[in-house]
Amino acid sequence: MRLSTREKVLDHIVLIVFGVFAIIPLIGVLMSAVTPPAENSGAFALPSRIDLGNFGRAWTNGQFSRYMLSSLVVTVAVVVLTTVLAILASFAFARLTFRGSSAIFFLLLAGLMLPAEAFIIPLYFNLRSVGLTDTYASLILPQTAQSLAFATFWLRNQFRTFPTEIVEAARLDGARDFRLLWQVMVPPSLAPIMTMCVLITMWTWNEFLIPLVLIVSEDRRTAPLGLAFFKGEHLTDYSLLSAAGVIVALPIVILYFALQKRFISGMLGGIAER
Repeated sequence: MRLSTREKVLDHIVLIVFGVFAIIPLIGVLMSAVTPPAENSGAFALPSRIDLGNFGRAWTNGQFSRYMLSSLVVTVAVVVLTTVLAILASFAFARLTFRGSSAIFFLLLAGLMLPAEAFIIPLYFNLRSVGLTDTYASLILPQTAQSLAFATFWLRNQFRTFPTEIVEAARLDGARDFRLLWQVMVPPSLAPIMTMCVLITMWTWNEFLIPLVLIVSEDRRTAPLGLAFFKGEHLTDYSLLSAAGVIVALPIVILYFALQKRFISGMLGGIAER
């Protein structure tokens, strides 16, 4: 169905309005991050000069090199583990027949409805009983479990809609399940897989509650947790706070722009399939 000119104009106006509401706070943070500390009162104002030294001071004073490394270790581990497990699980749910598959799949989807606040206390006591609190494992394992339900749901739809003719041709050529999955189905599915990886990276990088409860040692704090402690120490230094916020958010922004085409194509493909 083709949209009329009036509908197109209205759509563009709505998108522009929402875009402005989304961009203005970001511009305010960026301007605050390059404003000299003596001039920054926390209000939205143009700086008299650009002070990039705020980033260096925030990086050094906040020890963000340590926090960013911790976030990088946790995020990479979660994304790799979730991707491998989700590919295997989604292939099983989409292409294999076994007893109770539907019940197990819907039980897995129940994880999408559980917020971290619902299980963080029992999770803490369970991990403490096996000596895993204040370790990277205490961050990696729960967040992998959190992301696995969504990732399996996402890739199951992709594998279910995979052309049956290609699957049957691979079967005739003697391809077993493992080869069929990794050599036939995964390569054409890279766009939705990369979209899933970007989303999981963003969620894992921004996770705050789990590190707050399970991590005590300073050298294992993640970037969002380190930013919270940095805010407590520099509550009125708006330039340093804004610079620190930009530092923490920058890796995700860079990742999104680097994988923008794959991310959008994966999202559009997922919407089309639904």
